[in-house]
Amino acid sequence: MSQRIDIHHHFMPRRYMLEEQERNPGYKHGGTTAARLTSWTPERSIELMDEHGIACAIGSLSTPGAWFGEVPAARRLSREWNEAAAAAVRDHPSRFGFLGVVTPPDTEGALKEIEYALDILKADGIGLLSNYDGKSLGDPAFAPVFEELNRRRCVVYIHPAMHPYTAKLVSGLMPQGIEFPFDTVRTIASLLVNGTLARCPDARFIFSHGGGALPFLAARLTHVCDGLDAVREMNPHGVDYELRRLYCDTAFASSRPQLAAMLAFFPETHILYGSDYPFGAPEHGIEELAAYPLSGALRAAIETENTLALFPRLRAAKRKAGQT
Repeated sequence: MSQRIDIHHHFMPRRYMLEEQERNPGYKHGGTTAARLTSWTPERSIELMDEHGIACAIGSLSTPGAWFGEVPAARRLSREWNEAAAAAVRDHPSRFGFLGVVTPPDTEGALKEIEYALDILKADGIGLLSNYDGKSLGDPAFAPVFEELNRRRCVVYIHPAMHPYTAKLVSGLMPQGIEFPFDTVRTIASLLVNGTLARCPDARFIFSHGGGALPFLAARLTHVCDGLDAVREMNPHGVDYELRRLYCDTAFASSRPQLAAMLAFFPETHILYGSDYPFGAPEHGIEELAAYPLSGALRAAIETENTLALFPRLRAAKRKAGQT
């Protein structure tokens, strides 16, 4: 039996989704995917995981997240989601982990929620979106949050979000089509040029969907940044060094061209399996990975071992549950 670890698996607690239905009426009439989102439970996830050989999933919150411009609401939504996720892990400790939700525009609230999520709820890391109100993560306003994440040697998982300036540039196309990969690379570029990556050597950053457009654009980005004195000064180890420290997942990034680009750019130990459930059907990515010519050792690394190396608690939980 496969022992896949799914790093890109969204939790959709009922209370959060009821509010999201009010914000986004499309969920009420959105077909099969919307039905999966609004009927999500931990037990449904486990059924799906068992069907597809997924031993454990790390839960995170997808876009639109918990920030809608109001501090009290953001704090309440973050706390409610984190406690629901922690409950799922307590009930199924060998099957789930979770990445705590915080909202960086509210610095005070984000720092308190980092403490609560990691120290009290025992989150396995922290999940962020690629932009908040159009501000990429390298914005100086978010620096205190990243300083704390680095101090804690935290795993930081970053999911793309709709950018208010670009989401409707192509009429009739959902922004997930092309804007998500580009917002991912925009936020990576902002973290790089503002020196956040270099100032956070002890944090481990995972960027979903194959790192977005980064594998294709990394050489171009490096060439441009190497010509900027300020960027070189903030990245004393070099731009390429900082970019190759990053991790990525295979969610909606497992086609042959995508995998070839990821394997050509990222270290083999930095590529993690992800399904994007319930937005994506796991069988699609699993079939594409199975069709790609990988050695047995590399396949095991991507599907299991690389993620276990980032989350030692999961390995201990597997042993306790009697899994190999």
